[in-house]
Amino acid sequence: MTIETGLLGAHLREHEVSPQVARHLEEAGYGTLWLDASPPADLALVQRLLDATTRLTVATSVVNVWSADPVTVAASYHRIEAAHPGRFLLGVGIGHRETDTDYAAPYDTLVSYLDVLNGARVPADRIVLAALGPRMLRLARDRAAGTVPCMVPPAHTRGARAILGADRVLLPGHFVVLDADPERARATARSGPPGQALRVTNYAANLRRLGYTDHDLAGTGSDALIDALTAHGDAATVAAGLTAHLDAGADHVGVYPLGADPIATLRGVAEAFLGAHTPPGG
Repeated sequence: MTIETGLLGAHLREHEVSPQVARHLEEAGYGTLWLDASPPADLALVQRLLDATTRLTVATSVVNVWSADPVTVAASYHRIEAAHPGRFLLGVGIGHRETDTDYAAPYDTLVSYLDVLNGARVPADRIVLAALGPRMLRLARDRAAGTVPCMVPPAHTRGARAILGADRVLLPGHFVVLDADPERARATARSGPPGQALRVTNYAANLRRLGYTDHDLAGTGSDALIDALTAHGDAATVAAGLTAHLDAGADHVGVYPLGADPIATLRGVAEAFLGAHTPPGG
């Protein structure tokens, strides 16, 4: 893949991000800003964020195949690529049966979606898939640049790298709470996706494949599961938790900030993480 993602990415939803926020994240050292949830097919916000920055890669995590027409997405890709060559990465995902009313035949539907994108000359090395299970990971290996999984511990990253091989990108996202009080940090995580998304079939099935039990998945999750999905503590402790994904084979780790001030969390994480990963004199 020719796009530079950097070691660290920031995951934000539309209501959390603006051109000014994108500039601040670029200045803080983030390599990629991931636009979360299901951005519309025109990808207008992606272009505004790129217009406001000079080096930052902007990526989708992810375009939802049920709500974003692939022909329109392809046209948006070419418009953005013409304006900002090499700075946009198209993340595509199949969604979830709990939220997408048309959800059916996920593998075949995603294959068909990729066929349309490829037929419209969107290069495979500019596409990443939100792949969790082995079959989707093999699809990401064979038809895309790699994968951008979320709700995954480092153990998933290790297994995903074994399936993808060495020449595909692996860009997991990880939840973060900057709070040194473990119980309070876990409560924050349980009020967000690490606790609230455990009943989503795709996530639950993936966690069971990794050895988590019905006890772990009950309610808003066991302490062990919440700790596996969420790096919490002071900034240095969080940075070490994110580094575990790199040690397991990731090329990059994306930060999902939880708590009242996501931008402050992202700044704190960047300072600690990038400080730990910048060579002396770099």
